[in-house]
Amino acid sequence: MTINDIQDEIIEEFQDLDDWMDRYQLLIDMGSEQEPLDEKYKTEQNLIDGCQSRVWLQAEFVEGRVRFMAESDALIVKGIVALLIRVLDNQTPEDILSADLYFIERIGLSEHLSPTRSNGLLAMLRQMKMYALAFQAKAN
Repeated sequence: MTINDIQDEIIEEFQDLDDWMDRYQLLIDMGSEQEPLDEKYKTEQNLIDGCQSRVWLQAEFVEGRVRFMAESDALIVKGIVALLIRVLDNQTPEDILSADLYFIERIGLSEHLSPTRSNGLLAMLRQMKMYALAFQAKAN
């Protein structure tokens, strides 16, 4: 699936929910369905700067695609990172770097997050793109 296909799927899932409490619940559910991050990756190096909660992000480059794993100690943030992983995981570095992540705006996420969570979301995205950039440079 392309990044845009996945984004459209997410937009559709969120459109069915009118109430933001339901949307937060969906985010929390997505976070709890995510595989827990192996303890060996919960290092200072994998902590994302700029997040109020603790968020660990690990990436690997496998057969030309970036594989992301992450975890957070906050329920909603864990859901947000699960959403980002759903969209960007198993994509090529080029696709990740050129992606227009319109789903964030379309599902209303940016307007319903506190300023600190919005900063955290941007920090997570920035880190994921940094990994993609590093893997792209390494591959060329």
